[in-house]
Amino acid sequence: MTTFLAGGTGTPKLLAGGDDVFDPADSVVVGNTGDDMELGGLLVCPDIDTVLFEGGGVLDRETWWGIEGDASVTHDYLAELATDAGVDPGPRYLSDDQQTAGRDIARWRRFSGASTFMFLGDRDRAVHTLRTGLLDEGHSLTEVTRRLADAFDLEVDLVPMSDDPVATMIHTPEGAIHFQEFWVAKGGDPEVLDVEFRGAEGSESEAGAAHTATAADAAVEAIRNGPVVVGPSNPVTSIGPMLALDGIRDVLADATVVAVSPFVEEQAFSGPAPKLMEGVGYDPSTTGVADAYPFVDAFVLDDADGTDLDRPVVRTDTRMDDDADAARVARACRDALNVADSDATECDGEVA
Repeated sequence: MTTFLAGGTGTPKLLAGGDDVFDPADSVVVGNTGDDMELGGLLVCPDIDTVLFEGGGVLDRETWWGIEGDASVTHDYLAELATDAGVDPGPRYLSDDQQTAGRDIARWRRFSGASTFMFLGDRDRAVHTLRTGLLDEGHSLTEVTRRLADAFDLEVDLVPMSDDPVATMIHTPEGAIHFQEFWVAKGGDPEVLDVEFRGAEGSESEAGAAHTATAADAAVEAIRNGPVVVGPSNPVTSIGPMLALDGIRDVLADATVVAVSPFVEEQAFSGPAPKLMEGVGYDPSTTGVADAYPFVDAFVLDDADGTDLDRPVVRTDTRMDDDADAARVARACRDALNVADSDATECDGEVA
């Protein structure tokens, strides 16, 4: 069995082209839930849903978000109606006391239903409605995610990192905002002073009492039974929430782990990783990724990345523009696992 830690688009892209390298039926994907948010009473799990929709063959691969060709009737009419009613359709947080009132799934990430800053297609909205309804019936997020995976005929076992709420909060000069406001509504423009994984740290917050999230049993078991592949995800907001959970870092320390760098030396492939890494004190580079991942046994780096690391390295072209590219990177991950397991000196990729 191989376990993948998934956040953002890097690992889903790797999975999409790696079927012939890593058997989906013998793979577990642990999805980041720090980006989750409640919008109008519906729990939206962006990183879980990207894996869900890709595996189900309905993902919009232009954006790597949402369902391809999804209707926008409800979204468009909601924006029109809100404007006519004099309501700003941008991010509208519920009040502090409402952030932790009622359902436990709603801590620190509740947005008003009048907010239309994030597009939810009609079929996409149905997924969130079913998810929230099943959670309201008392099922755990792990159970609900597996039911949705069955509905989309996923071959991999898809589980969340935690059944408890965790909110990735970006601290800016104007205050703390949820990652979805930082990235979706504001395009990653605000200055990053720090990143907090609210709920996972058990610290007192302005929005309510301390609450310590723990790793889902299925996630811990999957990592324990690894080996583990960390795709080219953002180390801060995609993998960081997992590392903040009780239990995850401990089992990773004992597992065989390889990681694909989302950087080529100091150049990130995409997204806000450089700004976020600087904000939490890491160098925005492959060196910084290695510092953030002390539990990783071997790395996959791009051919053009000459970074000298203190652990084994397999090099290949790590850009993934299509499934053939992803298959090449998946083979490099397999080679890196072999190097980490057996100190092999020869494989398909170049070993440094």
